[in-house]
Amino acid sequence: MCCVCTLALRNHNQATVSYLLLQRLAKCQVVQVMKTWLTIINTVDDEEQHKGNIVQAVCSSRTIEPTDTKLITFYRMSKHAYLELVKLVVPAIQKIDTNMRECVTAEERILITLRYGTWVQNVSLYYLLSSYFATEETTKLIWDVLKVVYMPVRTINEWKTIIIWDLSNCIGAVDGKHIRIEKFPNTGPQNYNYKFFHSTVLLACCDADWLFTMTEPGYTGRNSDGGIFNTSAMKFWMTHGGLDTPTPSPLEYDETKSPLPYYFVGDEAFPLSHYMMRPYSQRTLDSGKRIFNFRLSRGRKTIECTFGMAAEKFTVLNGCIRSQNAETINFIVKSACVLHNVVQKLQGIDYRRWRG
Repeated sequence: MCCVCTLALRNHNQATVSYLLLQRLAKCQVVQVMKTWLTIINTVDDEEQHKGNIVQAVCSSRTIEPTDTKLITFYRMSKHAYLELVKLVVPAIQKIDTNMRECVTAEERILITLRYGTWVQNVSLYYLLSSYFATEETTKLIWDVLKVVYMPVRTINEWKTIIIWDLSNCIGAVDGKHIRIEKFPNTGPQNYNYKFFHSTVLLACCDADWLFTMTEPGYTGRNSDGGIFNTSAMKFWMTHGGLDTPTPSPLEYDETKSPLPYYFVGDEAFPLSHYMMRPYSQRTLDSGKRIFNFRLSRGRKTIECTFGMAAEKFTVLNGCIRSQNAETINFIVKSACVLHNVVQKLQGIDYRRWRG
């Protein structure tokens, strides 16, 4: 072997050994990941930063003036409802500026959550925020703060004030809604529903004012409404009297004065019981049963209208939630429901005043 070949082989061996050593050092090196509030973008060097030529990302919530027209168009909420929401939620989600970084203001986090509660990763890139601070933490705090005021546990007197479409002793309508999600890893067809997409089911109850009184999200999409209701906490408390519902009372025009229990209404998927009323089967209908089904369905459609109004305000209930964390999805759905109650109470129509 000549001298040139020997030298080339030696250099090749040295390069191979150096490459292997660098690979081993890279594997052994421990990188500590820091949780950030803002997305770090290296767009300018130190010299330009020293000159003051800094590229700043402007959040759209800062540029929109808090007028009724713009807030309703972009955030689906009036100025009055927004200010009430800020007053309740800001103390729970406000962060403190430090010497290391400036915090994201509570008002910005609320507006971002109202606008883009659906696409967790997209909103974090759009507003240059961490996805945790953009929606995950904010939706959880919104639910924890607002549920006490806008979705409280009803008392006996409050249940008695609920009269749905002239159905005596009816205190709510119950139904389930499929919310589209991305397939969770290693779950198979667990969330694949009869509509041919992956979903999680929201089981909810509402009153005559199109307000959610009970919400229970997180059920797999492959199950039916009746199967979900049978395993739900809602049925458990209805069966064991944990909802503090009124005692049975006679109807106003009943000559026998027989006590009738207070009940909820549902569709054909729900079981018939002393606390749940469902329509007659379509197979054995006569004129009397058909009229009963019509009046029952007129009361039951309030939950369908409530789902529709909530989904129209917050598209998170219509679009696909792109998150792989089931707990995050549940808090997003629950916060959308309680925010619907906020908007409906502050700027909606009172059913009792409208009917009376």
